[in-house]
Amino acid sequence: MQRMLIGGVAALFMARGGLLVWQGMAKQPSLIPAPPPPAAISDKLPEAGADAPAFGPPPPTPPEAPKASREEVRFNRYDRNRDELVSRLEMMGSRTKAFKALDTDDNNLLTFEEWAAATGQRFASADGNKDQLLTRKEFARTRPKTPAKPGCRC
Repeated sequence: MQRMLIGGVAALFMARGGLLVWQGMAKQPSLIPAPPPPAAISDKLPEAGADAPAFGPPPPTPPEAPKASREEVRFNRYDRNRDELVSRLEMMGSRTKAFKALDTDDNNLLTFEEWAAATGQRFASADGNKDQLLTRKEFARTRPKTPAKPGCRC
């Protein structure tokens, strides 16, 4: 019991000594200098000199590309190798949206019969000179017909 009492008193003396050392350190001047007060911040914008030009040179204008028509954009989408001709492979290679419309039995497989029935006839009817290649004018005939809009909102 006596040891515990002596240990408690020693702990109190050590805590008091630490407190005195801490207070003594607080009264000493700091070795780190205080930062200077911030300069007055001006809300004014900088002004140009008297000999400065009023305006700089204008930016260069980009060249204007000619606006392509809807049919030219559509033709260029199919003409993958840019030879100004659409082959049967080029036309069918990018027609993924129409795949479901061509797949009549909905098995996610397009048979030759399904494909030939829908697109072969369309290609053959557009190919006026029967050379198995579509020119721009021939290709314009393959465009799907847009449905007529109703005249009124009834």
